[in-house]
Amino acid sequence: MDAEILDVAAGLLFRQGKLLITQRYAQSHLGGLWEFPGGKREREETFEQCLKRELREELGVEVLVGELIESLTHAYATKTVRLNFYRCTLESGEPQPLGCADLKWIGPQELSEYQFPPADERLLERLREDFGMWQEA
Repeated sequence: MDAEILDVAAGLLFRQGKLLITQRYAQSHLGGLWEFPGGKREREETFEQCLKRELREELGVEVLVGELIESLTHAYATKTVRLNFYRCTLESGEPQPLGCADLKWIGPQELSEYQFPPADERLLERLREDFGMWQEA
């Protein structure tokens, strides 16, 4: 049987030199790990529309979706994810953990203190090395 392919959009929200990360529910796939907020794209949506909807549902915020920072495909045992990471600007609202277990604003030196899914590793390397990415747009 072919592994399922999921299109996922995730947002990079920076504020005052910190980046927003969210924690997956313990009972979910990759439960307890930290990630960049976002979610699965519906068939009729663009990645940008998906990200705006997911961040509204997950965090209760409205965002402006900016540039595509990273695009990658990662195969897990039961599914393959196609991930698009976009820089986002908070337009309104204060992030609340509505659709995730927890959220935190972290600085570049704190990235290694949190465990992320394997699919995020390439982006995490860029975030550790390129401090220019941490500046707000």
